[in-house]
Amino acid sequence: MTNSIHDMGGMHGFGRVEPEVDEPVFHEPWESRVYAMNRAMGPLRLWTIDMGRASQETLPPALYVSATYYQRWLLGLERRVLEHNLAGADELEAGRSLRANDKPNRIFTPKDANHLTRGNFERDASAPPRFKAGDHVRTLNINPVTHTRLPRYARDKMGQVEAVRGCHVYPDSVTTGAGEDPQWLYTVVFPGQVLWGKDSDPSVKVSIEAFEPYLVPA
Repeated sequence: MTNSIHDMGGMHGFGRVEPEVDEPVFHEPWESRVYAMNRAMGPLRLWTIDMGRASQETLPPALYVSATYYQRWLLGLERRVLEHNLAGADELEAGRSLRANDKPNRIFTPKDANHLTRGNFERDASAPPRFKAGDHVRTLNINPVTHTRLPRYARDKMGQVEAVRGCHVYPDSVTTGAGEDPQWLYTVVFPGQVLWGKDSDPSVKVSIEAFEPYLVPA
């Protein structure tokens, strides 16, 4: 759900972000296997990248904050596997198939390598963009119970459109089964003090990618 623990921007109490010097892509071999499993499921086309995000967002808060990055990937994948009846909970526990089923079952081959390239989510627009670069806008104060790409810290805030990024698949719709519902996407810039208050560094600016349904003229 969108107002779950995953939406951590602006939250306090988690300590400083400490970058790891020369951080490796994977810290343990199992992390690379989790990554590979997620990518290998792609050619089945049973879910989208936004559905994958949503499956992690709905993890219980205590589990979410205690899990590492690739643990969340694994837990999200397990959820999607169960939701699509690709395996049972007992099979996940056993780590192997316990019975036959009629679900998709095939070997990932070199021909599937093209699917490892991120797809193009730009779509034809049904109407011209409502806003242009330089326009002042306000984000809506929304609290949907399903997936959204508008973070809490940027809701009901004044910003300025920096660029129009084209018309794209709308994550809020596709994750609820409502179809792609293409919407215009904008880069919107906010002064740090608008987001974080008068004590924020006045030199800070924050840019987000905001879909048109999130915005109204300011």
